[in-house]
Amino acid sequence: MTEPQRRRRRPAVSCSPCRSRKIRCDRQLPCSNCVRTRNENCVYADRASPIRWRSLDPGQATEVVPRQQIQRAHHSLHVDRAPNVERPPEYHNQQSDFLVNSPSIISTVLNQQSVQVVEALKSRIKQLEEQLAQATQPQTHATLSGSKSDIETATTRITKRLHVQYDNNSISRSAAITRGIMNKTRLLGQSYWMSGLATLRELFQTLEPYFLKESSKIFAGFYRCKALARIIKARRAPKWPAPPSVDLPLKDLADKLVDCYLQTTETIYPVMHLPSFELEYDNLWASNREPRMAFVVQLKLILAIGATTYDKQFSLRPLAFQWVYEAQTWLAEPDSKSRLTIQSLQASLLLLIAREATGIGPTLTWIPAGELLRTAVSMGLHRDPKHLPPVTAFAAEMRRRLWNTILEVSLQSSITSGEPPMVALDDFDTDPPGNFDDKDLLTEVPDLNPDSQFTRISIPRALRKTFPLRLAIVKFLNDLTSHGTYEETLRLDTQLRASYKDLCQTLHAYISIATLPPFAIRAVDVLMQRYFSSLHLPYFALAMHEASYAFSRRVAVETALKIWHFVYQSSSEPFTRFVTSGAGLFRTTTVQASTVIATELKFHLQEDQGLDPVPLRPDLVRVLEEAKAWTLQCMESGETNTKGYLLTHVLVAQVQGLMRGVSEGYMHSYLVRMTEESIETCLRILEKKAYEGQQQPEVRTDMPPDLAPLNVTPDLLEDFDFDFLMPGAILHSGDAEMMNWRFYDDTIPRDL
Repeated sequence: MTEPQRRRRRPAVSCSPCRSRKIRCDRQLPCSNCVRTRNENCVYADRASPIRWRSLDPGQATEVVPRQQIQRAHHSLHVDRAPNVERPPEYHNQQSDFLVNSPSIISTVLNQQSVQVVEALKSRIKQLEEQLAQATQPQTHATLSGSKSDIETATTRITKRLHVQYDNNSISRSAAITRGIMNKTRLLGQSYWMSGLATLRELFQTLEPYFLKESSKIFAGFYRCKALARIIKARRAPKWPAPPSVDLPLKDLADKLVDCYLQTTETIYPVMHLPSFELEYDNLWASNREPRMAFVVQLKLILAIGATTYDKQFSLRPLAFQWVYEAQTWLAEPDSKSRLTIQSLQASLLLLIAREATGIGPTLTWIPAGELLRTAVSMGLHRDPKHLPPVTAFAAEMRRRLWNTILEVSLQSSITSGEPPMVALDDFDTDPPGNFDDKDLLTEVPDLNPDSQFTRISIPRALRKTFPLRLAIVKFLNDLTSHGTYEETLRLDTQLRASYKDLCQTLHAYISIATLPPFAIRAVDVLMQRYFSSLHLPYFALAMHEASYAFSRRVAVETALKIWHFVYQSSSEPFTRFVTSGAGLFRTTTVQASTVIATELKFHLQEDQGLDPVPLRPDLVRVLEEAKAWTLQCMESGETNTKGYLLTHVLVAQVQGLMRGVSEGYMHSYLVRMTEESIETCLRILEKKAYEGQQQPEVRTDMPPDLAPLNVTPDLLEDFDFDFLMPGAILHSGDAEMMNWRFYDDTIPRDL
């Protein structure tokens, strides 16, 4: 019979060196004996479970845990007991349990201990270090205002997936302050036109089931409108790339388009020196020589901008697209060094303005605006000519004018796209343009006109005085490091009112002595009001629940009413046409204004608790019908995006239903019926646009309720954008494969 294995009855409590030397140990870490003898291997064996010893091979390496690592693990044990720290999963062996339960002794291995115990200790120490790092790291979801943030993800068939960042200290989602929106691959800041209108997302959720139900009129009509819109846009857009040519329209038409341009954007964003332009323009028609391609590109962009106000229907839109595509191709050549000229810089500026005017990627101009800004900086336009080698007065003044326009276009693209500004006041020292007439610059030493004398540069000069404050507002709204407090909002509002008052006084003084361009007056008004709206709209919904934000509610509504008056009831027909047919800041600002007014009426009706009908402001109610008429004009002038038209009509229908006392149960069906009627209207307009200039039988306008699209492909479902009421045309190849669609009416030709 074999003798049973002997086991140690008493657990070892001394450190290993003291045990081997058979001396008393005070059981500290390290113990006093090891401190005195400078022994760094003061370790303790596991007393929870006996270790079966085995002899090591002479050449086998031993693993020793350094004292610093053991002390760090000892410190981590205290963190492990913190009440607010989530404990990691315990290492299920007896050595780990001993580590946790023994604050005075850290369990480890001897030099002769097994590798398994060493690895267990290392794993435990790693877990504790990670736990300590998680407990001490700062919060990663802090909002710009310092309050805790919350990101909500919503997915609808209309808007696709949206990630909306709110302030978490708000009463409800409808009253929350929106700090940013992530739509597809774009991050949109607070100045984006829909950021403060949470009520629209509630409206989308109401209609969402009908966009998912394939047997509904809404589903069939909406996707048929989308298919027709693709056909229209593909016909308008030429092949890409589109090499520039010297082909121009007849001179009579070109003269009218140039005149339209000179009455519109050139009055607030001066790009050209008019005497020089007119001289080369006349030589172009009088001479048989090949013209300079740089001038031809400039001229075609001017014609494209002028085409937006040529008539109410924007009938020259296909030609305008062709001219913009050619300019984009010319500027996109790889040899960028040859484009570092004043003429190319003028063409780049005109291209950005033309893209917004014609609706070719209007909300994406912030990206090329950054390239334009860097190009100007590389050419030294951010330095005043007095700090550079001597140039003529004409060259110096043109550099100041172009830099001023680049600043305006850059800032305008930032507030439109909801992106941070790309320039700071410390980044340039170029003076504002001088108050010169264009003809004065033809002399060697031109005389500077006094500020009281009106020139065509007077309005851009007056607007430049407000630039620092407008830049600060855009930075306050969209910059990552900004602290969006309400106190700062009120401070900026006070400064903006004083600056706007000075601007109006300056312009009124000019009106008394000269005839100012009507387009410039209306454009400046809308531009400045947009900054008021951007400041206060984030608090618009919150003001419905907290009286402390009532001032923002009043400012948002009054500003929206002014903007609507400046656009829809404007005495300047070119400005009204420019907004209706174009895109960009003026278009989105107008849409925002009508939406704010409709939302205010909705809130006002919902707040009323009296027995008698609540009295509404007649001026606000009148905007409802005007908004419906205006969005219809946008569709008739060539707009292909139906979502803006549907949004306006459904929102107006919701307000009208509340005014008539429609019950909550009937309101749902009422909104659905209004949506169906709006889609039928859009369908008739788009069908007419799709068949213009082609032979086809009479188009049916009736839509049976069981009519459903036969070929709704995934690429169409993904082609939704959050930019409602914005033209969807972008620079693309115009591939005919996009037109591979089947229609629901067999009487319509399939070869479209």
